[in-house]
Amino acid sequence: MPQRTRLDDEHCAIAQALDVVGDWWTLLIVRDTARGVHRFDALQRELGMSRKVLAERLKLLVECGVLVREPYQERPVRHEYRLTPRGRALLPVLIALQDWGDTWVLGEGETMATSTETSGETERVRELVGTRVPELHLTDFDGESRDPVSASTPYTVLYCFPGAYARAESYPPGWAGIPGARGCTLESCTFRDQLAHFTAAGATVHGVSTQRPDEQRAFADKEALRFPLLSDAGLDLTAALRLPTFRTAGMSRLKRLTLVVDRDRTVIEAIYPITDIEESVRAALSAVLRAGTA
Repeated sequence: MPQRTRLDDEHCAIAQALDVVGDWWTLLIVRDTARGVHRFDALQRELGMSRKVLAERLKLLVECGVLVREPYQERPVRHEYRLTPRGRALLPVLIALQDWGDTWVLGEGETMATSTETSGETERVRELVGTRVPELHLTDFDGESRDPVSASTPYTVLYCFPGAYARAESYPPGWAGIPGARGCTLESCTFRDQLAHFTAAGATVHGVSTQRPDEQRAFADKEALRFPLLSDAGLDLTAALRLPTFRTAGMSRLKRLTLVVDRDRTVIEAIYPITDIEESVRAALSAVLRAGTA
């Protein structure tokens, strides 16, 4: 185990947290376990780090309660590494770092709910095509735990939106001035109005935002939505897929994008950035129809 310089300011939570996750490899391990990479060989392959260093970092994270080892094979005994509740509590930290990097390192420092065609985050979203959505659960607007990928239909359309509210005064200050933030009501209502076409094509529609379920319920009731809205307030899906976010009113919000996922949890279409909301709904339906005839 390499020598670690301890940060002995026992009253500073930042220093104490960095004593656990201050190594950059450590946060990348947390990132990849959140993405559904749980086995030693897979982690080593994804991260490109030496087996010795990976073993040391995994041991540290288990000892600190960030990861737990769970056996998945008996002969010989092999383990997977999964995030504990303490580990999942690091997801907002990862998303904040990603948001800072997208905004200030890769971007121009502007708060946006969208992006450009040539941005790094656009490339990252489009590279999701062909990858799998890890098994996870989000809370729906009725407070029930629900898999975002439907098992009852061949396809699931996940449209991610910044935020939609039943009352206009509930929107954060300055919302209308954030590029790409406006249009969540139009998007949800367009999916509502086209729902029969998605159903006929074999697709379930789920809306996803980082809002609280009660806020989503109030909005869904007001607009008579006939499909679930799912809350990613814990940022599980966001971290798993490294979805782009922006911050306003003290919270991380999903940028507007749409994913089409098949029953095997594979992303077959990623629509981003979205500049024409109604056209993006048509594009999602076209993707489902193409997949159904392939």
